[in-house]
Amino acid sequence: MGKSKCEETLIMKLIIGITGATGAIYGIRILQALMEKADVETHLVISKWGRVTIETETEFTIDDLIAMADFHYHEDNLAAAISSGSFKCDGMIVAPCSMKTLAGIANGYTDDLIIRAADVAIKEKRNLILMVRETPLNAVHLENMLKLCKIGVTIAPPVPAFYTNPNSLDDLVNQTIGRILDNFNIEIDTLYRWKGL
Repeated sequence: MGKSKCEETLIMKLIIGITGATGAIYGIRILQALMEKADVETHLVISKWGRVTIETETEFTIDDLIAMADFHYHEDNLAAAISSGSFKCDGMIVAPCSMKTLAGIANGYTDDLIIRAADVAIKEKRNLILMVRETPLNAVHLENMLKLCKIGVTIAPPVPAFYTNPNSLDDLVNQTIGRILDNFNIEIDTLYRWKGL
C-alpha cells in the first residue's frame, strides 16, 4: 500500500531560539542545516541580546537569519502561535542558551517568547534541548540545569569533540550541531561518528 496524502506531506516542525550568550554560530548553523531539509519547518525567535551577539560575533545580519527560517516571531510577541500548546511541533532547541534564559525556563518565568515556547515544550512533553553557554558554572546554574534535566529537558553544552581531528572551527561547530540534531533523528553530512579504535 502506498502512503496516504497526509503521510506524504508530513513535516517536522522545530522552534529555534537564539539568546544573548556567546556562540550565536550554533543557532545559525542549525538554521543552515535545516534549510537543506525539505521536510523540516523552522520557527525562529531571537532575543534582544541574541541580536546583539549575532551582529558582534558573526558576519550575518538579523535579516539573513530571518530569511533562513520558515517563520519568525519577535521575542515580545507572547500571542505568537508558538506560545500555545495547541501549536503542534516536534520540539525546540535554544542555541545558545544564556543563564538568564535557563533560569527563566527552570522557574517558569515566561517573560519573553523563547522562555514561553520552552515552557510549552515542557508542559506538552516535547523534546527541549538547551545549549547552555557559561563557564565556570556556579551552583545556581547547576541547580537550574539539574532541575530541568530531572523533568526530561536535554542539557547540551556545546562541548567540542576532538576525536574527529578537526581542521577548523567549522568542523567543531558542525560536529556539535550534528549531535544536537541527532535528538530529532535529523542526519547531516558533516557529522563524524565514532567508529571505535
